Amino acid sequence: MSPEYVTKGTFSEKSDVFSFGVLMLEILSSQRNNSFYDPEGPLNLLLHAWSLWNEGRWPEIVDEALGGAYRPSEVMKCLHIALLCVQNGAVDRPSMAEVDLMLSSETDRPSPKEPPFTTHPTSSVLISNNNVSFTKIEGR
Repeated sequence: MSPEYVTKGTFSEKSDVFSFGVLMLEILSSQRNNSFYDPEGPLNLLLHAWSLWNEGRWPEIVDEALGGAYRPSEVMKCLHIALLCVQNGAVDRPSMAEVDLMLSSETDRPSPKEPPFTTHPTSSVLISNNNVSFTKIEGR
């Protein structure tokens, strides 16, 4: 869900762009955003992709099952566009027409900003072996 829907309960013209960016990240990584879990790493798939992008380790986002059956330049372009689509502010996201143009040509693309939902929750989440999670509320 787009940040404006999560925080204010409203959709914007760019809510679909946000969802498209999440979908692109899920396709590149073969992982679902809502089930991404890395106990040593970022909170979600968006932050995982952002971290890899910033550290120059973006090829690690690609599903290992693909082996080398992809063009790195295309993956980098798709990842860049996906990160632009998942910007926190709707005004910072491209329109779908701009996304189409970026995908179909080699245009200059702005640098993406950090995606939303970057802070860890104030409660700690305990994960059990049976895929059930429990939230333990702790004060600061």
